[in-house]
Amino acid sequence: MKDMTGKQFGKLTVISLDHKDKRQECYWLCRCECGNDKVVSGNKLRSGNTKSCGCYQEEVRGKYRITHGMTNSKLYVIWSNMKSRCYNKKNNMFYRYGGRGIEVAPEWINSFENFSMWAKESGYKEGLSIERIDIDKGYNPENCCWITKKEQYLNRSDSHMVTAFGKTQTIKEWADQNGIPYDTIERRINAYGWEPERAVSENVRGA
Repeated sequence: MKDMTGKQFGKLTVISLDHKDKRQECYWLCRCECGNDKVVSGNKLRSGNTKSCGCYQEEVRGKYRITHGMTNSKLYVIWSNMKSRCYNKKNNMFYRYGGRGIEVAPEWINSFENFSMWAKESGYKEGLSIERIDIDKGYNPENCCWITKKEQYLNRSDSHMVTAFGKTQTIKEWADQNGIPYDTIERRINAYGWEPERAVSENVRGA
């Protein structure tokens, strides 16, 4: 354990060690420039995720509510789609997200302002997509980053290989070859447990 006493992180100055959790992660008692005290994990201090007792976020949020005007922005769409994948059972990707327990962090789910501030502090710019670092964990500041469309494509299941009829190729290649939507093939294999041959060849009902 490195002693962080006296170090400053944003508006917070570390006063003393407060406690350790079951995983032996250290939590530090900090004093904010506004005079309030706050206990923060060492990881959040070092990563920059926590820079004040909350007063700075409230100050920025108050101004942001008046001026952001981002309801039609790409970032707002990303935020809305993220929540839909996790909580809307009618979303065609729900089975990959909410259907297997993926959730959105409490500080994001009801506050676009919080999400937007994190996005800008984390390097968001037009054209990037949000990505979870650990695909078995939810959307939260510690588990998310911004990547290019190309990087996202390489991470998606349509770049995974599927062997059927003695031939191995990506889900996208099977979809293009047989005229079946890639989402349909992926869902058949991953959600419904179909055999590859049936998944990549059976016509979509009504087609």
